[in-house]
Amino acid sequence: MGSTAFVQVDAFTDVPFGGNPAAVIVLEGPADDAWMQSVALEMNLSETAFCHPSAAVDGEWDLRWFTPTTEVDLCGHATLATAHVLASEHGVTGEMAFHTRSGRLAAEVVEGGIRLDFPADEVTHVPATPEMATALGRQVVAAGRGLSDLVVELRSASDVRSCIPDMGLLAGLADRGVIITAAAEVGAAAEVVSRVFAPNVGIPEDPVTGSAHTTLAVWWAPRLGSAFPAEQVSARGGRIHVELLGDRVHLTGRAVTVARGMLLA
Repeated sequence: MGSTAFVQVDAFTDVPFGGNPAAVIVLEGPADDAWMQSVALEMNLSETAFCHPSAAVDGEWDLRWFTPTTEVDLCGHATLATAHVLASEHGVTGEMAFHTRSGRLAAEVVEGGIRLDFPADEVTHVPATPEMATALGRQVVAAGRGLSDLVVELRSASDVRSCIPDMGLLAGLADRGVIITAAAEVGAAAEVVSRVFAPNVGIPEDPVTGSAHTTLAVWWAPRLGSAFPAEQVSARGGRIHVELLGDRVHLTGRAVTVARGMLLA
C-alpha cells in the first residue's frame, strides 16, 4: 500500500482522551481485506474505519469497520469519527452518505455536533435467565434481543456502574455484545445509562457504542418518549442524544481529533 495517512478521533465526547477512540483512514479506492484487518490489529482500537469515494454514487462514500479481530456490520462511533474527519480534514459539507454492510447511513454536522442517521434495531423481549444474572453478578429486571446484541436492564444506575461481569460467561449470552442499562439517577444530565461488553469481537468493554443506542432507543422510547439524552458510563465515558424516528434512529454527539500519522506498510 505504501504510506497511508490515518487520523485518530475520540468520538461522543468534546474532551480529548474521553469517549471512544477510532482510527479513520480515507482511501482513494477499495483496499485488500487482509490489509485492513492487519491495520486494525496494529491500531488496537475498538474500531478502525476505512472509507473511500463510492463508485456507485457520485459524492457518496463506501465505509467499512474493523475491530482488532473482525469486520463488523455496524459501528456508530467510528462513523461519527469518519464524518468528523471528512468535515474537518477534507472539507466535506452537507449530508455525508455512507454505503455499508448495514445499508445506507448518513451523517451531518449540526449545532449539537454530528448527527448520525442509523436504522433502528429490532428488539424482542426475552425472559431474564439465571445465566444472565450469574454472568453479570446483578439482578436482571428485563431483557431483550436485538439483531446482534442482548440488552439487559438492571435495577439501578449504580448496578450498571459497579458491574464486573464474568467475560467467559458473558460471551455465551449473545453473538456480538451485551448491553446493560438502567434509568439514570434522579437529577442526572442523562436519562439512561449503559455499558457494553463485546468479548466475542475482541472488545471486553467498549467505551461508547453508537450502534448499541439503536437498540437502547427502541428499548427505552416506550417509557421515556422518542428523544432522550444517554450516557455510556465506561471508564472513559461518553454522551449521545438519541431520537427514535420510526424505523430510524438519530444519534448526535461530538468528536475530537487527537492524533495524525502515517502507516508505512
